[in-house]
Amino acid sequence: MSNKLTAVELLQRSLDTFLAKDMRGWADFCDENIVVEFPFAPNAASRKIVGRAAIYEYLRNYPNVIDVKTLPTLKIHATDDPNMAIAEWSASGVVLANGNPYEMSYATFATFREGLMVNYREYWNPAAFMAAMSGAQF
Repeated sequence: MSNKLTAVELLQRSLDTFLAKDMRGWADFCDENIVVEFPFAPNAASRKIVGRAAIYEYLRNYPNVIDVKTLPTLKIHATDDPNMAIAEWSASGVVLANGNPYEMSYATFATFREGLMVNYREYWNPAAFMAAMSGAQF
């Protein structure tokens, strides 16, 4: 990754890669020792994931579970820290196992160093996630 890109541009590219269902590509945006946090995840074990390999393992089957078709809203904000960007975004798709619609809003905080994500923290509604999954496993 080029370290000439801003944090906003890097976060945009990571979300573009996510939408393209390229989980390996998304993991490649991550530093080897990235800390990924999903503070509201229903499963306590997935609230903090450390390392590029671990986050890839966690996300690699995501496109086989949830087919995200669009990101209807996406606004990425620069911060006074040039290494951090904040995204307000939403995903729209379908849970493949049950056909339920998947509509989720997110607030994401990403910190980069030398062009790679070193911290990624994402907030979303666990009740809406569980309702969409309704028994499907992620």
